Amino acid sequence: MTKKISLGDLIKIRQAEIKDVERIASLCEQLEYSVTNQQIEQRLTKIKNNNAHIVYVATLEDKYVIAWAHAHICDSIVIPTPAIILGLVVDRDYRNSGIGRCLMQQIEQWAFLAGCDSVLLRSNIKRKEAHLFYEKIGYTNIKRSFTFNKKLI
Repeated sequence: MTKKISLGDLIKIRQAEIKDVERIASLCEQLEYSVTNQQIEQRLTKIKNNNAHIVYVATLEDKYVIAWAHAHICDSIVIPTPAIILGLVVDRDYRNSGIGRCLMQQIEQWAFLAGCDSVLLRSNIKRKEAHLFYEKIGYTNIKRSFTFNKKLI
């Protein structure tokens, strides 16, 4: 069930803090990423000390975290410097309320002020609703590609 909310004074966007770890981990689970609170705490601590990263959370008036977004400035030889969205999730009960759009606007403003040329993101091919969302807020699918991974032991 989607909860109807007004973005006016109900939603606040701020940088993530260690106290948000449990909700960030819970929201990761909604995207089928299995992570522990400890893993999120370790990663967030590392990220918070790196100015090339930003993690924002959206909270309700009672400070309950209902969404988060993470971006990274990526210097590249082959393309002008983009900010890359590394994650965005809105609690399933609050989707389609404009929260994702607000978080993306916050990331875009941060990236612009940091001198980035663009914002780039990747989205799993099965996340059709996410693709529609990104297109609706002005993003264009520029290519299809495979993602490869090799575990380092």
